Amino acid sequence: MKRIFKAILVAVWFMVLCAPIMCLHINPDKTVDIYWQRLVGLGIGIFLAAIAWDWYFSASRAGTTFTMPKSISNAFAVLTQKKTKRIGLCLLMAFLLILPMLPVLGSIYQISILISALIYVMLALGLNIVVGLAGQLVLGYAAFYAIGAYTYGLLNTFFGLGFWACLPVGGLLAILFGLALGFPVLRLRGDYLAIVTLGFGEITRLVLLNWVSVTGGSQGISNIPKPGLFGMDLNMQEGTVYLYYLCILAVIITIVIITRLTNSRVGLALQALREDEIASEAMGINLTKVKLSAFALGSAWAGFAGVIFAAKTSFVNPASFTFMESAMILSMVVLGGMGSITGVTLGALILILVPEYLRAFADYRMLLFGAVMVVMMIFRPQGLITGERRHYRISELEKNKEAA
Repeated sequence: MKRIFKAILVAVWFMVLCAPIMCLHINPDKTVDIYWQRLVGLGIGIFLAAIAWDWYFSASRAGTTFTMPKSISNAFAVLTQKKTKRIGLCLLMAFLLILPMLPVLGSIYQISILISALIYVMLALGLNIVVGLAGQLVLGYAAFYAIGAYTYGLLNTFFGLGFWACLPVGGLLAILFGLALGFPVLRLRGDYLAIVTLGFGEITRLVLLNWVSVTGGSQGISNIPKPGLFGMDLNMQEGTVYLYYLCILAVIITIVIITRLTNSRVGLALQALREDEIASEAMGINLTKVKLSAFALGSAWAGFAGVIFAAKTSFVNPASFTFMESAMILSMVVLGGMGSITGVTLGALILILVPEYLRAFADYRMLLFGAVMVVMMIFRPQGLITGERRHYRISELEKNKEAA
């Protein structure tokens, strides 16, 4: 009874706080419409959430550990298997390849949404190198994204260079800026590193906003051409489909390279850095080179994605590269599972595609987004799919123990 009474108090308190925002709507003729059903729905939802919340923490204090239902835990166990991951990725890629040929899903609108989702997959996989593998918290990742986009816009505007010439240049410039950021923060970690990278992201955005003579300021750069195909003239539908397949190819290349990187000597050094910096240095790992490699590799993919983004939208301005972009990309990595390529890909697709196809909840998107992240941090803090960790077994020693 006490638990129900507390839940009712919490629900009433939320209803009082949210009533002016969710319940009242002032019309242009100064009349007021009252939407009681929204307030009642909010109260019921908060009441149920408060009961579940109180039950969970009461069980934790009593020493009763929460266990997921067996069906859900088995589902997560199946998802983490290598064979399942590979089959899932292959099926997803096959579906994406044939999607433009489908009658309903092959519209320009649907393909444009998927292009945005694939760009964010590239961004999330790039940030996963820094955050997931190296364990370095970066909050200004959108700065490298902006560098790639503005590289294409400026080189095309002032020098007339095309997409294919600007693509490697955008990645190279992002690497240089990543190294420039990496040198001053070599001795920083945790919250201090996050604050510095956040400042770098805001500095980049403000420079783009105030350097009007070059970047155009808040008006940005427009008329950025889309990538060409051997000089052929493509209409809107053909150009969108062509860019869509380019994005699929870019994502495949990104997944292959990062998979190879994870199992390489550099990747193992990054994972050792994530686990313990002091132990890594004691083992002979050069922390300076490893950290700079993480920043350079992670920023390169942001630069490539920025060039593709500029080609997709044909227009860039500083409003597209705010802190919310960095937070969204970081959320994709956390939601999917830090260090897991499959999980990060899945997290990026979920956070981009679900809001687009649930526009009925557009007014409450950030509320739902925050609730999902809180639930994930409580019940699944390692993400949807846990990153793989290496396990070494000394067979001869085990045989001797068994014999003894």
